[in-house]
Amino acid sequence: MLRERLAEQGVLILDGALATELERRGCNLQDSLWSAKMLMEEPEKIRQVHEDYYRAGADIGISASYQASVPGFLARGYSVAQAREWIRNSVRLLREAGEAYWRAEGKAAGRPRPIAAASVGPYGAYLADGSEYRGDYGISEEELAAFHAERLHLLEEAGADLFACETIPSLVEAKAILRALEDCTLPCWMSFSCRDAAHISEGTPIAACAEFLDGQDRVEAIGVNCTAPEYIEGLIREIRRASDKPVVVYGNSGEQYDPAERVWHGRETAPCYADWAPKWYAAGARILGGCCRTTPADIAAIYAWREQMLREKQ
Repeated sequence: MLRERLAEQGVLILDGALATELERRGCNLQDSLWSAKMLMEEPEKIRQVHEDYYRAGADIGISASYQASVPGFLARGYSVAQAREWIRNSVRLLREAGEAYWRAEGKAAGRPRPIAAASVGPYGAYLADGSEYRGDYGISEEELAAFHAERLHLLEEAGADLFACETIPSLVEAKAILRALEDCTLPCWMSFSCRDAAHISEGTPIAACAEFLDGQDRVEAIGVNCTAPEYIEGLIREIRRASDKPVVVYGNSGEQYDPAERVWHGRETAPCYADWAPKWYAAGARILGGCCRTTPADIAAIYAWREQMLREKQ
């Protein structure tokens, strides 16, 4: 799917942060479920955010299922049936938003129908303790595969086009997700959180991860997300050394997160996020978007850069 669309469009654009936009619209996400909380409380706001990102220029939207899991909803006192329905709804909302935008504006503008990517967050997102940036869960690969399996089936049943396996901190968890994917039919991309310009969060060189994933048929793209933008150019080059699969990148805004205060600092001094796009493209990335603290304005700026670049190439 991704290679075919890249052949048509040259560069694909992802959406940006979901939680940032929900908070800007008055949602309180101080909860272990984070943005998944809105699947049960204000799903229409999720749909609106998705549609705004499509309108800004995103070719691919990512569902609100990053922190949604059956165990996570059960821990908050909800039933299995409710949990499963909310997880399915994350994809339905995304597809509804994409179809609404495309029929109202996108088709007439000559844009292809949007791709719906189902977010598959790491086990650490369920723990809600920051361990998705460490990968030190203390459980086996088999247990990780079992954790991911049910959600993957639910997201596929709901009509996703592919899985966005994102913010993965360890190669062990990437392998566990691939094991769980054996009972599904959809392809995926695998995107890691990284500690520096060469290593994923738990310390494995990203080139070693890319080398392993290069041989996995279900993985259509390899990349980096939820990582400081200054590291990403080096990470792209490391991935390209080990694989010729498309590279997907969506970094954080450039601000610094204070986990003690649970606030972000440095918006005023962070470079314009879209200014990174030409550098990441030059390094070899072909699927570009935004993660924490990025906005529809950032995605619109990346879209404008892409359109200008493609015009200049003609």
